[in-house]
Amino acid sequence: MTTRDPIGIFDSGVGGLTVMRAVADLLPHENLIYLGDTARVPYGNRGPETVRRYSLNAANLLQERGIKALVIACNTATAFGIDALRDAFEIPIVGVVEPVSHAAVKTSKSGHIGVVGTRGTVRSEVYVRSMGTLGNVRVTQQACPLFVPLAEEGWTEGDVVESIAKSYLAAFSDSDVDTLILGCTHYPILASALGEVMNDVVGSDVTLLDSATATAAALDEILRTKGLENPDKTSTGTRTFLATDEPEQFSRMAGRFFGSELDEVQHVDLPGTTSAS
Repeated sequence: MTTRDPIGIFDSGVGGLTVMRAVADLLPHENLIYLGDTARVPYGNRGPETVRRYSLNAANLLQERGIKALVIACNTATAFGIDALRDAFEIPIVGVVEPVSHAAVKTSKSGHIGVVGTRGTVRSEVYVRSMGTLGNVRVTQQACPLFVPLAEEGWTEGDVVESIAKSYLAAFSDSDVDTLILGCTHYPILASALGEVMNDVVGSDVTLLDSATATAAALDEILRTKGLENPDKTSTGTRTFLATDEPEQFSRMAGRFFGSELDEVQHVDLPGTTSAS
């Protein structure tokens, strides 16, 4: 392993590209490889053992590509897979839960923090456990499974989005929640609509936090601490995109999450996936 080796980032689909974008913005000189396991998306409705197996599959493929660090850009995979991955690999591994949990506890004045996420993430209570170790806080969770298809279809505003958001976020009605964690990497592109509805539901301003910025900062600190920074700070690193299903379909959705069009997406196979035609 060398300091010029790439950083691996994986998610079940395109949502983790919000994390990759934050990493690319903060560490433009680092080489990055992104793997979207689109043939088996979503992880949020899978059982814990299945998610662990899928996470190990993804990490093994990226390890074969010679990565120096791994980012789990998926809340469900972080919840159910991070311990298994840290046991299996010697490289630094960063999940999306711990960094934003620290940010939320630091940000909240009331000590009451809301979390929205997939059914799998909410069921795991990973945020409840994570923030429970950081301070005397209360955590209220709400599963919002329809937010993912809304984000992927590009429905980020309008009556339909507002109606669905109001239905889900009613769980926080008239509470003293002052900080809301967007506990799914798809959700940041819905942030504007969710923020407006959340403020109306609670009756005061609520700070929304997503995992992307906090995760990128945590990765930066780990690279510096372990002496793994790419010494070449004068040029932009390479960006490689891999998908386990049709690259064209991945590419069509990816732009709105990554913030720009992708030059190329390569198809790869993982155990249990079917090759793209």
